[in-house]
Amino acid sequence: MDDNTVLSRIHGLVDEEHKLRGQLGRGEISSDEEHARLKELEEALDQCWDLLRRRRAAREVGNDPNAEQAHSIGEVEGYIQ
Repeated sequence: MDDNTVLSRIHGLVDEEHKLRGQLGRGEISSDEEHARLKELEEALDQCWDLLRRRRAAREVGNDPNAEQAHSIGEVEGYIQ
């Protein structure tokens, strides 16, 4: 997955987040449904941003960014802040 593909995925997830908020505002989904899906979206966004940062770091030190693969959501969410 190249940087543009990762960025496209990020934009798609953000668009979906905005749609969810609109659906909640219009009463099309419950707040529980929104919260559950938002959690999934946030995790996927964290995973994408992590991959993009690691690809950029690899490139910066002269390594092949294509060797970087997405880490699992559990691993990404378990990083110490």
